Amino acid sequence: MKFGKVDNPENIDFTIPPDHPDTPVVLSKTKTGAEAKIYVGCAKWNRQDLKNFYPRGTKDELEYYSSQFNSIELNATFYRIFPAEQYEKWRDKTPEGFKFFPKMTNEVSHLRRMNDKALEATDRYLEVTSLLGEKLGTIFLQMHNNFGPKNWDRVVRFVEYWPKEFPLAIEFRHTDWFNDKNVANELYHLLEENNIANTLVDTAGRRDLMHMRFTKNEAFIRYVGANHKSDYPRLDDWIERLASWKSMGLENIHFFVHQNLELESPLLSAYFIEQLNTKMGFDLRVPRTTLSSEKGLFD
Repeated sequence: MKFGKVDNPENIDFTIPPDHPDTPVVLSKTKTGAEAKIYVGCAKWNRQDLKNFYPRGTKDELEYYSSQFNSIELNATFYRIFPAEQYEKWRDKTPEGFKFFPKMTNEVSHLRRMNDKALEATDRYLEVTSLLGEKLGTIFLQMHNNFGPKNWDRVVRFVEYWPKEFPLAIEFRHTDWFNDKNVANELYHLLEENNIANTLVDTAGRRDLMHMRFTKNEAFIRYVGANHKSDYPRLDDWIERLASWKSMGLENIHFFVHQNLELESPLLSAYFIEQLNTKMGFDLRVPRTTLSSEKGLFD
């Protein structure tokens, strides 16, 4: 994942900003008292990307991946809408409790840019994606960097068109969505009214995307490591913030680990899950890795 990559991550202030004032309000009014559900995963399961993660002789990468993690941020569905039988195969070969968090096709976000034809593409996408059944988590829509507030009417139409039975998170990348407080508040309120999650992105070169504003009781977080020793302290900070949100009533944590070079993503994920279990009382499986778990890996 190259988005937000910088040449000198040691020069970046990775401090997590304070919560948006409306975040505790959203959590307070949406908490149900249910036990928190947490899903942690990588973006891909390809052996080529996750080198040294798979034991020698592994025949089915997804089968093994899903034995170690409880979820995947499924980026492959951004590039194409797969045949129906592919979604059924993914569903059937993963264990009970596993969740897919698939990325919306780029036909909607980049090619059609939420226009009229994007709605038709949305229908085609959901027709097959729904075959994941109970293993379908939140669908993730990532808009193009140059999709700005001048497209507000398209956003309203799309959000109101979206079938509410499918949980959705949207990532807006154009800086003008957040530079103007009035524009940002309009966007937040639209998402909140339609029960759509506002994606948080932690990447080195785009700290403006750390707006820390919830629009529903769901933390959908895309963490992008920099292949640098700072990756671990950043994860420690996220543990502290998630614990704070949990105390306010957060019940859904969806945390996906990326890197500019994906090599260490399983290792970072394993470290993160260990810390979650220790400091927040969860009991998630810690993935096995064949790499050292030392924090000095990037020295």
